[in-house]
Amino acid sequence: MKRNRIMSAEQTEDLKAFERRLTEVIDKLQPTARLWRMVLIVMSVCTAVGAWTWIWDPFTTQIPFAHSLLNHPFFTISCIMLVMLFLCGIHKRVVSPSIIASRCRQVLADYNMSCDDTGKLILKPRPTT
Repeated sequence: MKRNRIMSAEQTEDLKAFERRLTEVIDKLQPTARLWRMVLIVMSVCTAVGAWTWIWDPFTTQIPFAHSLLNHPFFTISCIMLVMLFLCGIHKRVVSPSIIASRCRQVLADYNMSCDDTGKLILKPRPTT
């Protein structure tokens, strides 16, 4: 039995509407993901700079650990904030557009389609049987 390989106008419009909505969702997530990336970069740099000063302090090895952390409040606070950011899920917020795109790819694979990272649909050729 030969299948009809031509899409109807309604199916084409549905695909276009789905693609528009998917690109809209991914575009909407990009600015917030960019903001969270910047927050993560700034906190990582602050923690690295604080760790550098903490490690190269000559008194670090001579005093107790807790006292050493109290002597370096910049490192202590930035480290605590970085841990709090990861506990709040910053690692997911940074890559949220890619998570949406990859989940859509998984679902679209059942329909012999895919999408790129911006949400544009990719129609794969149907297998011939």
